[in-house]
Amino acid sequence: MTWVGLIIALAGALGYALGAALQQYEAVAEGASLRLVRRPRWWIGGVIGFTGACLHAVALSFAPLVAVQPISVATLVFAVPLAAFMYGRKPYKAEIFGSIAVAVGLLWLMLLVPHHDVPPRLGAGAALGFIAVIGAIVLVTQVMAGRVHGPGRALLLSVGAGAVTASVSTFVRVVGGGMEGDWGRLIHWFTLAVPVLLICAVVLLQRSYAVGYFGIAYAGVQVVDPITSVLAGALLLGEPLPTSPSTAIPALLASALTIGGTITLGRLAPDHTQPAPVEVPPVPSPHRVTATSDAT
Repeated sequence: MTWVGLIIALAGALGYALGAALQQYEAVAEGASLRLVRRPRWWIGGVIGFTGACLHAVALSFAPLVAVQPISVATLVFAVPLAAFMYGRKPYKAEIFGSIAVAVGLLWLMLLVPHHDVPPRLGAGAALGFIAVIGAIVLVTQVMAGRVHGPGRALLLSVGAGAVTASVSTFVRVVGGGMEGDWGRLIHWFTLAVPVLLICAVVLLQRSYAVGYFGIAYAGVQVVDPITSVLAGALLLGEPLPTSPSTAIPALLASALTIGGTITLGRLAPDHTQPAPVEVPPVPSPHRVTATSDAT
């Protein structure tokens, strides 16, 4: 059943990438505000992204976090060109190389994680502690983002968004993977936590998109989300992590590739929907024209 989950995850990830590109275009135009609800394209992107998220949730019911989360990383290669297309331009070479570097590096890291499907079990105390840690990450990144501008702000906001998105995936894994055919297990506060965390993730995503650096914002989410999910799966759900010394060097190389790609994306100029202002030549003063005519 793991392969079924991976195929569903790929379909969901592609939908999520398209939805993210559409919503980022609108978030730059209107800012991360309630005015976005008046933009039909933002709603279309939201519906497509939500459909992708639902497919991702279904995939987590068939396969463990460490198997499903890396699939979403590959969509970075598609999301950045889609965003460039929204602005009527070709993707920059740095966007392409940076996206591929992040995707390959993070996918390489995820492949080093051993796959072992274990029934997910999470206690209430551990769940509350996990939410508290995620809340602390969001608070710190929001405060720090308020003090910087440009790509640094987009990256910090995306770190908070990625952490919350990872919490959604973790709770979905616990609820969906722990059902084992018993629908009665859905009656739990874990199930109610999913939509609340999802709304928080959407708000944080729009804030990161609105800065204008889609490449680094999307890459930040795609890096933080799977890493946090894998750590949550290992620390809270008993999913294994690589322990062999032979994986140390490949992990360092993959990390360097991921960091290098993120830095490359962060050096790009932001996208803006508003055209650059055109300088209009000054209109001659009527008094100056009259004076010139008298002199002749």
